Amino acid sequence: MYAAERPISAAEAQKLFQPIAQTSVLVLAVSGGPDSTALLFLAARWRAARKRKEPRLVAVTVDHGLRPQSGEEARSVARFARRLGVTHRVVLWRGRKPRTGLQEAARAARYRLLADAARKAKADHILTAHTLDDQAETVLMRMSRGSGITGLCGMRDVAQLPPSFSPRQRRRLLLVRPLIGVPKARLIATLQRAGIAYADDASNRDPRFARARLRDVMPALAREGLDAARIALLARRLQRAEGALECAVDDASAHLSEQAWSDAGPVVLDANGFLLLPAEIALRLLARAINRVGDEGALRLGKLETLYEALASYEELASARGKERMRRTLAGALVTLGGARLTVERAPPRSPR
Repeated sequence: MYAAERPISAAEAQKLFQPIAQTSVLVLAVSGGPDSTALLFLAARWRAARKRKEPRLVAVTVDHGLRPQSGEEARSVARFARRLGVTHRVVLWRGRKPRTGLQEAARAARYRLLADAARKAKADHILTAHTLDDQAETVLMRMSRGSGITGLCGMRDVAQLPPSFSPRQRRRLLLVRPLIGVPKARLIATLQRAGIAYADDASNRDPRFARARLRDVMPALAREGLDAARIALLARRLQRAEGALECAVDDASAHLSEQAWSDAGPVVLDANGFLLLPAEIALRLLARAINRVGDEGALRLGKLETLYEALASYEELASARGKERMRRTLAGALVTLGGARLTVERAPPRSPR
């Protein structure tokens, strides 16, 4: 199948890397699999062809220590990077590994270690080898979990690395995915044309993991017209809608906030104006306020929707019952609806049992 695909040409690679051509250092996440090996090869070929011998490339391999062959795979990447004239580092995920949620924990550890490597290399950009196929799988996984519009936007080609992954980094790191629009098959064809070997991680086909199971059903979906390219197109169109919605939330925040928002809060909004907003805009504005002042981790959409519905229904019943206010806590934030104000502030510490 892959032999029929077109390899990535030098001219195409130049376009893929052009948006980051003016950076001084790039950290490349390279596991040794086909996608990241192709990323390393294409980036090195692109950099070598430039008159300006920058950016400096630093390939980083995260050894999670989950498979016996991971150490040899890391050493193989080191040898390949040396052939290309690219600096290489191996970083280890140390400590006990969780029995449940292993893939999520490994992903979080990988980004923390990459962020630390970027800090040491004085780099502001981390490049990963996510492909068009990865984008499609991500959208399907989020769809299966009931994600909203934001989740169905999939992965951005450029995004800020969340602060939780880089707590010691003063400057925000950018996560760059130059291959997000490239099918995996073309990357494999590129390696085959160049005679470059790569590792095969059997865990990518392990049916215990949801992504592997979705990968198995992709051919059937493609036969019905729902291939990776169509799913990625959906993600791009939703990204466009997401931008418009966020602009509307900006406007709502400017008109309804009684004072400038601070990290410590509180956030005070005009309650009547808030409840007149379209539900999607109100939900996003409420989420912004909770994320600004809360301190208990990620905010789940389902719980946010439940809170918003309670606020909306309470306002309708308040005058009839004569109650003065409603209070709820969510994600470390205390939300109070009373009179003409909707206040979101840091929730008091929980009392020890």
